[in-house]
Amino acid sequence: MKVLFLCSRNRLRSPTAQHIFATVAGWEVDSAGLSPDAEHLVSADQIEWADLILVMESVHRRRLVQRFGPLTKGKKI
Repeated sequence: MKVLFLCSRNRLRSPTAQHIFATVAGWEVDSAGLSPDAEHLVSADQIEWADLILVMESVHRRRLVQRFGPLTKGKKI
């Protein structure tokens, strides 16, 4: 399973989650941020890659769908 962790700036929460879950058997993990000043800004390629997208707050889900609407269809968020 390919899991993408998202938070605002990809400085604390999502990279920490990526690090913690990197050892789960059968999981490929990545992380990114949704704010323009994120360390690693989420890309369309990452959205397409992910089987599961885990957000840290409900506002992140809204931003994700606003920005990548068609790419999120059918995605487990």
